[in-house]
Amino acid sequence: MNNLFKSALFPLLLLSSTYALASGPELNRNLPFENANREVVIKFYELFFNEHNVAEASELVSDNYRQHNPHVPDGKKPFVEFFSDFFKHNPQSHARIVRSATDGDLVWLHVHSTNGEKDRGRSVVDIFKVKNGKITEHWDVIQNVPEKAANDNTMF
Repeated sequence: MNNLFKSALFPLLLLSSTYALASGPELNRNLPFENANREVVIKFYELFFNEHNVAEASELVSDNYRQHNPHVPDGKKPFVEFFSDFFKHNPQSHARIVRSATDGDLVWLHVHSTNGEKDRGRSVVDIFKVKNGKITEHWDVIQNVPEKAANDNTMF
């Protein structure tokens, strides 16, 4: 290939790849909508998992709530009953939100969950689906915080 062709082709390839990246779904995001969903989830999380104000927090959960954690039942009422009992037996339970992210109707929270001052806790990623200002669905990934790690990085 001669240098003139190469010099003309490179900017064209660069321009087309930049256009492909810039025309993806991220340009169609509705950030005010996503931030409103994040606010619903964070308000719920603070009320529910930190203040243990189950009654007020449950107003942010839909009646047909779907749960993907195999230890927690589906439905708003069974969900509330499950955690009301948990908080009664674990009044020191606390969940510090470390970071959050959104994508459409999904909100992710990275959380340090503990059950008292001496508990090393768990690293949790909670994923919530929000519809019309209510939490409709939940997934989580939970990992214990170990005493020792194979590296110097924290889980948070």
